[in-house]
Amino acid sequence: MNSFWDAVNELFASSGFANLTWESLVMIGIAGILIYLAIVKEFEPLLLLPISFGMLLANLPLGGLMHPEFYNTGNIDYLMVLHDGGLLDVLYLGVKLQIYPCLIFLGIGAMTDFGPLLSRPSSLVMGAGAQFGIATAFIIAIALGFAPNVAGSIAIIGGADGPTAIFLTSRLAPEYLAPIAIAAYSYMALIPLIQPPIMRLLTTKKEREIVMKETRTPSKVERICFPILVAVLVILLLPSVAPLIGMLMLGNLFREAGVVDRLSDTAQNALINIVTIFLSLTVGATAIGKQFLQAQTLFIIFLGLVAFGFSTVGGLLIGKLMCVLTGGKINPLIGSAGVSAVPMAARVSQVEGQKANPSNFLLMHAMGPNVAGVIGSAVAAGVLLSLFGG
Repeated sequence: MNSFWDAVNELFASSGFANLTWESLVMIGIAGILIYLAIVKEFEPLLLLPISFGMLLANLPLGGLMHPEFYNTGNIDYLMVLHDGGLLDVLYLGVKLQIYPCLIFLGIGAMTDFGPLLSRPSSLVMGAGAQFGIATAFIIAIALGFAPNVAGSIAIIGGADGPTAIFLTSRLAPEYLAPIAIAAYSYMALIPLIQPPIMRLLTTKKEREIVMKETRTPSKVERICFPILVAVLVILLLPSVAPLIGMLMLGNLFREAGVVDRLSDTAQNALINIVTIFLSLTVGATAIGKQFLQAQTLFIIFLGLVAFGFSTVGGLLIGKLMCVLTGGKINPLIGSAGVSAVPMAARVSQVEGQKANPSNFLLMHAMGPNVAGVIGSAVAAGVLLSLFGG
């Protein structure tokens, strides 16, 4: 009988239950809340569900799926990761080697219609205004004592662009990749929760009710030339951002050329879905309680929220200015879509506009600033890399 209970005790001692810590329990609870928001509230479940489940898996003791210590050194031993790492360790290499962000941009480019931007080039101004949070958060982070490279990595969260945040942080401050990636993707997923209060605070009901008129339809030649010209001009100006802009514009050229439908379909569907699973799952798995629940990490995530909030404010203020300059023809709500979370931010503008005026259809108008924000955040990343990339 004693041998039986000894075996039971030994089994329990070697199980995950015996190795649970308060940090693990807290992170499991947070993962559960995020899973709830993804499934029940439908807060961008394509991102939030794999992120939260990756967080859950990584905080179950002894699972051996993720070993953050493999990546906490300046020089990663890739052979050790491949030989001794778990499943998520191996998949995470695509993040560390900056492969996933570029492939995500390829898919985004193939999915993105730049027509609204071409129809209303002034959308570029709102897209630029929505990068205000990046500058604000950078200044705040510097004032609080962060090194310029770390401050730049924190600030880019304000662009609401997960792939760009990962790409930049991998170059500037890889030791902070986990909290910055988690913050960027979490805030992207929680846009329907974060942006509406700011939008209602800074706009009047009369402004939100504004119905915008349809704009012209760009020609096929314009649509084909646009990605080529943007790639050439931006990469010549900021060579450091060539991988992101190059893939973004290649994907869009697939879409607009009309002769590579199979490539365009693969980039829009199979490829981006596969990469999104790998990227989101492994980003979530970096949130391991012992390393994640630290004052500095939580402070970085808070600064990211400040950056995101100020980006929304910047876009809205530019939208309000354009509303005045056009005699009330621009609904300021579309300015908040200048953050680069496509098409989430544009959908939020549409929802808020319809709450004020059920006959309001702002989605396509909001897509102009929204896609401009994608280019804007990539350009901002290029500027930060040029200044602090060494």
